Amino acid sequence: MDQIDCKIINMLEENARVSLKEISAACFISSPAIAARISKLEESGVITGYHVSVNMEKIDYHVKAFIRVQLEPKQKSEFYPYMRSIPNVIECNCVTGDYSELIEVVFPSTTDLDNFINEIQRRFGKTSTQIVFSTSVEHRGVKLQNKDKDED
Repeated sequence: MDQIDCKIINMLEENARVSLKEISAACFISSPAIAARISKLEESGVITGYHVSVNMEKIDYHVKAFIRVQLEPKQKSEFYPYMRSIPNVIECNCVTGDYSELIEVVFPSTTDLDNFINEIQRRFGKTSTQIVFSTSVEHRGVKLQNKDKDED
């Protein structure tokens, strides 16, 4: 990846709906060249998708939490498909430490969250939960810089 690819990715991460014309003007190359570069970044797996950011509270998901789960390795074949099947699971990560899984979830209420936690405990074992009061830094991408030259 060169400086132009880095700039394209940075602009798309800031606004996935930015026009080819705007990217072209910022990179000083033609729109068809930008489109070709984006296609190449998609085909190589650097760009994996385009996403919308939703204010969960506006759609009545008022409770965000992180749930840690103590999972035995043999449980993973059942656990991962189960997590994928739950629409309230935003992200599930295998992590180091006493709890091998870290799940980020959103629910309309603490009652709904409690029901989900009880189901996890029933099926998989011990959990530890932290409910989020506020988020000071929202999910974001990493601002890329060309390794050869530090330039915006």
